[in-house]
Amino acid sequence: MTSFTALYDQMIADGTLRADAAQQAALPEFDRIRSALLEPVKKGFFRKAPEPPKGLYLWGGVGRGKSMLMDMFVGTLGDVPARRVHFHAFMQEIHAAMHEARKTGVDDAIAPVAAAVSKSVRLLAFDEMQITDITDAMIVGRLFQALFADGVVVITTSNRIPDDLYKHGLNRDLFVPFIELIKEKMTIHELVSPTDYRQDRLAGSPVYFTPHNAESREAMDAVWHDLTGGEAAPLTLRVKGRDVILPLFRNSIARTKFHALCGQPLGPADFLAVAEAVKVLMIDDIPSLGRSNFNEAKRFVTLIDALYEARVRLICSAAAQPEMLYLEGEGTFEFERTASRLREMQSEDWGKS
Repeated sequence: MTSFTALYDQMIADGTLRADAAQQAALPEFDRIRSALLEPVKKGFFRKAPEPPKGLYLWGGVGRGKSMLMDMFVGTLGDVPARRVHFHAFMQEIHAAMHEARKTGVDDAIAPVAAAVSKSVRLLAFDEMQITDITDAMIVGRLFQALFADGVVVITTSNRIPDDLYKHGLNRDLFVPFIELIKEKMTIHELVSPTDYRQDRLAGSPVYFTPHNAESREAMDAVWHDLTGGEAAPLTLRVKGRDVILPLFRNSIARTKFHALCGQPLGPADFLAVAEAVKVLMIDDIPSLGRSNFNEAKRFVTLIDALYEARVRLICSAAAQPEMLYLEGEGTFEFERTASRLREMQSEDWGKS
């Protein structure tokens, strides 16, 4: 059986990857899990199922290759039932499944939902584990306890060490046992690399395209394809009982049109949730702003403030350069700060930790 390390080395040899010592240091953990999952399961009435391997909690800075390694790993598992999913999307599915389970009158909605997940996979691979919602925080401990008890192996990436999950969250003391469960059932490995590959891919490339035309659309499409390979799925963020939808999302990179965010009745909490969920946001078709779309312009100002404070990398296409976007009507003076931030966010080192 070819090891995961050997597959990684082959990709370096053929030029698909470049050697990275921090990534290579994580490979034995993937080899350990892969060997256990690919081991034939001996069947028999009296045979006890083998103990599942410990999972892996891979954390570190943005753009270091965590998601790339995890995706690569899942792709090498062959017939092993495995699923790779963004953590936000998974928790949305769990909430929906629990809602359906409650309709059947069950006392404990988590139990049948966890059982259904366990039946479908041996490995769950989560991208970007982060807990920002009190409802998720209250559910996730019992859910994962059930999954681990059923032998499901979990690999996850995160930008935070486990002890910083749901930091300063409401009733966080009730969440702490989940952190201890992670430490018990998963190996904690920090990916310490000086290289931010996501920034490297954007280095020297424009991130603000104007005006709206076929050329700018083509340029945005090229950046999107380079960062994501063109693969994506929608991400729905549940904020105060309403859904904020990012139609294209992969590996913390999202793409949406201006009107899909700023043309909707969204507020600061919604935009803060977007800024928390993504590391790179691509916005298509920012129009000229003024009296005719004053509400959209106000929302855009709030969105940019949220992205700026969260150091999110912004890539966009717009009708004009930042200083020329908002030329008439109430709010032109206030927009000067937004224009300045849009200009600053174009700098090559923007968003670096």
